[in-house]
Amino acid sequence: MFTYKYPRPSVTADSIVLCKKEGRAFILLIQRAHDPYKGKWALPGGFMDENEQLEDTARRELQEETGIVAGNMTFAGMFDKPDRDPRGRTITAVYLTRLKKCVEPVAGDDAGKARWFPLDNLPELAFDHKEIIRTTIDKR
Repeated sequence: MFTYKYPRPSVTADSIVLCKKEGRAFILLIQRAHDPYKGKWALPGGFMDENEQLEDTARRELQEETGIVAGNMTFAGMFDKPDRDPRGRTITAVYLTRLKKCVEPVAGDDAGKARWFPLDNLPELAFDHKEIIRTTIDKR
């Protein structure tokens, strides 16, 4: 197998899932079941499998962690600060989807819980997810 002298960062994909309820915007978050940031809230997402495309990763992780199957997803950006993940160099692609109604999530896989939060009243978030949400929402 050929090896490169260049670093090989990990690649992840996260989903920003929005809906409206009673005139307010809500975002779907999962509570992390494992370290790092065990017990903190985060965007649904995870590591890309070797033969997967990034949007497929976002869809798979969203379904595994919340039970929600996304319709249309829009690429929202890449986030690549070198220290954004304590496990090592990790680059994430973020995808945005809007649901017509706030369907009840079912936590699974790496998620201890999954629930909707008002976009204007977020809990403390893991990683750089507050910045990701702010940057993505400000662009739209």
